[in-house]
Amino acid sequence: MSSTVVTKKLVYFFGNGKAEGTGKMRELLGGKGAGLAEMTNLGIPVPPGFTITTEVCTAYYQNQERWPEGLEEEVRRNMARLEEVMGLKFGDPHRPLLVSVRSGARVSMPGMMDTILNLGLNDQTVQGLIELSQNPRFAYDSYRRFVQMYSNVVLGIPHAEFESLLEKKKEERGVHLDTELSADDWKDLVRQYKAKVQEKGLVFPEDPWEQLKGAINAVFNSWNNPRAITYRKLNNIPHDWGTAVNVQAMVFGNMGEDSGTGVAFTRNPGTGEKEFFGEFLVNAQGEDVVAGIRTPRPISELAQAMPDVYRQLEEIYRKLEEHYRDMQDIEFTVQKGKLYMLQTRSGKRTAMAAVKIAVDMVREGLIDRETALLRVSPEQLDQLLHPTIDPEAKVQVIAKGLPASPGAAVGQVVLTAEDAEAWAAQGKKVILVRAETSPEDIGGMDAAQGILTSRGGMTSHAAVVARGMGKCCVVGAGEIKVEEEKKRFLVKDLVVKEGDWITINGSTGEVILGQVKLVNPSLGGDFATLMKWADEVRALKVLTNADTPRDAQVAREFGAQGIGLCRTEHMFFAEDRIKAVREMILAHDRESRQRALAKIMPMQKGDFKEIFRVMEGLPVTIRLLDPPLHEFLPQEEAAVAALAKELGVSEEEIRRKVEALKEFNPMLGHRGCRLGITYPEIYEMQVQAIMEAATELAREGVSVHPEIMVPLVGTKREMRLLYEQIRSVAEAVLARSGVKVEYKIGTMIEVPRAALVADQIAEDAEFFSFGTNDLTQMTFGYSRDDAGKFLPVYIDQGILEKDPFQSIDQEGVGQLVQMGVERGRTARPNLKCGVCGEHGGDPASIFFFHQVGLDYVSCSPYRVPVARMATAHAELKAKKA
Repeated sequence: MSSTVVTKKLVYFFGNGKAEGTGKMRELLGGKGAGLAEMTNLGIPVPPGFTITTEVCTAYYQNQERWPEGLEEEVRRNMARLEEVMGLKFGDPHRPLLVSVRSGARVSMPGMMDTILNLGLNDQTVQGLIELSQNPRFAYDSYRRFVQMYSNVVLGIPHAEFESLLEKKKEERGVHLDTELSADDWKDLVRQYKAKVQEKGLVFPEDPWEQLKGAINAVFNSWNNPRAITYRKLNNIPHDWGTAVNVQAMVFGNMGEDSGTGVAFTRNPGTGEKEFFGEFLVNAQGEDVVAGIRTPRPISELAQAMPDVYRQLEEIYRKLEEHYRDMQDIEFTVQKGKLYMLQTRSGKRTAMAAVKIAVDMVREGLIDRETALLRVSPEQLDQLLHPTIDPEAKVQVIAKGLPASPGAAVGQVVLTAEDAEAWAAQGKKVILVRAETSPEDIGGMDAAQGILTSRGGMTSHAAVVARGMGKCCVVGAGEIKVEEEKKRFLVKDLVVKEGDWITINGSTGEVILGQVKLVNPSLGGDFATLMKWADEVRALKVLTNADTPRDAQVAREFGAQGIGLCRTEHMFFAEDRIKAVREMILAHDRESRQRALAKIMPMQKGDFKEIFRVMEGLPVTIRLLDPPLHEFLPQEEAAVAALAKELGVSEEEIRRKVEALKEFNPMLGHRGCRLGITYPEIYEMQVQAIMEAATELAREGVSVHPEIMVPLVGTKREMRLLYEQIRSVAEAVLARSGVKVEYKIGTMIEVPRAALVADQIAEDAEFFSFGTNDLTQMTFGYSRDDAGKFLPVYIDQGILEKDPFQSIDQEGVGQLVQMGVERGRTARPNLKCGVCGEHGGDPASIFFFHQVGLDYVSCSPYRVPVARMATAHAELKAKKA
């Protein structure tokens, strides 16, 4: 026993219509424990039990994985209460009380942590269970399940080793289903399972109290198993939250044809339709449904199989949804015709379902608009932007399963999670094909484009996790025979090997041979309604990073309010102008450079006109040339020879120029505004192209709002020189055209020094756009292109909480952004400030940008809806704070 003392209450009891906890105590009791307490208090039939708090789990880890003082006494005291309520006794050979031991974190982590059922059975108590039930087959079925689960979860023996013994027994008996085995078969399997434990040099505990301690410890330990850690990283769940442990009196769904178990959702979690959706199995225990071992029946069939139970279940699910004002995921067991609820929690749902449920519940008067917005996470909207199969495409459907998570995915077949991760790391698109997934497959599921299983139902592990991830998923495709060891799967006579291409349709359940063309979705209906509500709430504007008219058009359709970053260098690489760009770079004097630039100018002007036209009435921020010039010159010998011939110069001259432009650290070298100062004619040409495009369109009656952005400024004098140069060219174009166009001149704040002297730079700059990619790079001293070699280690070891290139480092880089905004606005109070790095599409970063007072965020076109929702969330959360 340890000396660590947890002074608070460690264990909370629930039973007999009254619970010590409530549904609001999620942080302490975990989601499952809080749900059980709330259902008990609502008078819903729940098997009694008790919850060990999340604080105990934290204390357990602080105490070298030992129980804190007082826990054993509280567990024994609550077990005595449970015995009294049930009229049974834990460990009694005649009237044994059996319990389940389940995890329960404060947020749902389906399948990530461990569960043990039927705990308390041994060679003596199994006889008591036979006496109580008058059903030896049920008693030994329960016993073998317990031995298997305990040996797997607590003793660490792989599940497959027991499954192979079970399959062998079924073969011996000439049967296909577990339910066809007799009491003697199960009794023999208990003996075989225990022999397997002994063979491993381990001892299976007979003492129920020892079993209970082992199970509670296993649940605590499962908080830090690899799959749970991976899940928390993927879902941004803090590692120090810990899990609660729920010890609950067993109810049995495997007592015969009048018993069963099921999992259901109060609305369809795939589409959001208002229909009771789920599955059940007769004569089964809970894990049979979610593990996908037997293919379950749709919940609607329960109305015929057990009409009274179904009516009661309908009444309960409606009561729960109305109480929680959210779609619920429920688990239930029927024991001898009596219904028990084992869990209720907010149901995981696809993005499509989340949007529909949120909008429908507002229409039904269950929730208000603000609640509806907060119900749909910004990240979820990304799922809605996933492609679907082109309706015009001719497809070869080879199998059909259940449509577990919508969308479509194309990829090469891999048959293990490890291969999925390895192939994806090489840039390959893969579909993970498994007989059934298990929680260990979480990394591979994340890496894959989509998931296909031959077994399991709509509430199997694969289905639930894929929906949460927004991955396309087809489950229960029974025609498929997966041969993992041979790296292939069979559909009748067809052999599909590892590396072959397939397409899966998560909306229909179809499995298609080969690569099929996908189309991007159109977003109307409930999505448009929800986004309209988001736009009414948010303060931050959402612009886009777009370099082509097509990108600009996509972004505008997604609701972008302008362009926050148009990179002109991407236009320089186009086939019709790269020759002139290279000619300009190889020129020996200003005059020659100007001649080459004169060839590029009409093309640049044409680009800008198209983009301005698409973005009519909205601001378009164009960044002047940023990358170092050597990036535009060829490196390979053959390309050098071809360019020399094309331009009529010697290969040696090109090589000399390439060598002269080489830099030890190009990211910190001759680029950005430094180019504009040393070769002013480059920026002069670009400004002329921008302003001529603007004036020509303005003459046509098109409303144009150009904003000219200077990259990489770090000093007041750089900004002053370039401001004067840009203004001189712009005013000359306006004077020649006789047309008035409002324009702005500003800069990117991406050098840390610029943030420190922002007040000086703002004397000339009319807007700031924080280039947080380079600002992060220069603040940390990390090369964006090379940091991938060590950043994963830094995150694993807790040196950094997140990749700072994906989510803004608020303490360091964020402080520079805040300083830049505050200092800039002391010199120019109306200074427009935004962000145009990758962070502009990251919801956590957006919340920070809202706090520091930015006017807008700019992100890639397909992140625009995500950013619109994130800016609305930021506004609502700020109000609540």
